[in-house]
Amino acid sequence: MKPVPPGRDPKKLPRTVVIIGLVSLLNDFASEMVVPLIPLLLATVLAAGPVALGLIEGVADTVSNLLKLWAGRHSDLYGRRRKPYVVAGYLLSNLARPLIGVSGSWLTVLTIRVTDRIGKGLRTAPRDALISDSIDDDSAGRAYGFTRALDHSGAVLGALAAAGIVYWGTHRLDVVIALSAIPGLLAVGLVVFGIRESPRADDGSAERAPLRWSRLSPVTRRYLTVLGFFTLGKIPETFLLLRGHELGMPVVELLLLWAAMHVVKATVSGQAGQQTDRIGRRPLILTGWMVYAVTLFALAFVAQPLMLWAWSFALGFYFGLTEGAERALVRDLAVPAERGTAFGWFHMLVGTAAIPAGLLLGGLWSVYGVKTAFLVSSGLACLATIGFWQWVQVTPQNNTSG
Repeated sequence: MKPVPPGRDPKKLPRTVVIIGLVSLLNDFASEMVVPLIPLLLATVLAAGPVALGLIEGVADTVSNLLKLWAGRHSDLYGRRRKPYVVAGYLLSNLARPLIGVSGSWLTVLTIRVTDRIGKGLRTAPRDALISDSIDDDSAGRAYGFTRALDHSGAVLGALAAAGIVYWGTHRLDVVIALSAIPGLLAVGLVVFGIRESPRADDGSAERAPLRWSRLSPVTRRYLTVLGFFTLGKIPETFLLLRGHELGMPVVELLLLWAAMHVVKATVSGQAGQQTDRIGRRPLILTGWMVYAVTLFALAFVAQPLMLWAWSFALGFYFGLTEGAERALVRDLAVPAERGTAFGWFHMLVGTAAIPAGLLLGGLWSVYGVKTAFLVSSGLACLATIGFWQWVQVTPQNNTSG
């Protein structure tokens, strides 16, 4: 295990981690003033249904995650700084996202959403690697749990702000979406002036090593393969809002539901991050995936708003339990010189499943009904959980990053 640098309090997270957490809070504040309104905009203004929503979310996420491999890889080369990728990504997203409010068709929403996610693709793997570079081996879960908790806290604030504007101000969704530019630009300013990146040693290994799947360790390949399959059973979270709209829930209640789910995510993320440093990544990931499969099964039979509220909380618990552990396990399995590349593979493989996942649920929902869609997704999540339990055996040697 890497020793704690002299003068650093082992209980205190580094400045870089704290700043990235605050940037994530502001960015998600902006994002979640917009994202919960997309299914409502499609259904009420643009006359588009679940297939269009599935295509939009699937294409946007896949483009984003494919780009993450490139950005993560290039942030490793020659000891390059990772901050420029992070700045460019946040800037692009926060310039594009407010334009969704003036869209005239679902194809325009798709174009803008893809542009927004290109920004996410540029920043995510370099940002996660930047966190990894700044922390010690025994605090990875805590660091990623902390940043995910602030990320979800920003989502709470964004959804509550949108709900407040709709309730006390205007019912015009385009105005709410336009106002998201304010916290978004604050996030860009904070990442530009707040993050101080230290130079990294360059041993040339990232440049010499070809970008091949076979270069990953066997346990890493098994982990990422199972994770990609699990993603096939994951619903875009915005489908919960579409289901709520079908159940007759008003816009303000849907925004409050979205905020409440993120409160659960934020509350659980911080505690789960600390626990995964103590007991390991595998128990939390297995537990979270089982919770997810059960939740999807239950959502198939939800027919009233109260039950949608209850199972949305369970969904938030899953996210809070697993997000930090999944990222910390990537760090555990990666050599320091190629952390950006490892996170790129992680995000890219998850993203390649986004289009079939979104289209699968949207198509089944449209043709066979919501019950079939959620039951199929639950079955896929169950299979992936069994695969992780059987094939991803993480030994103590895997839990150090060298």
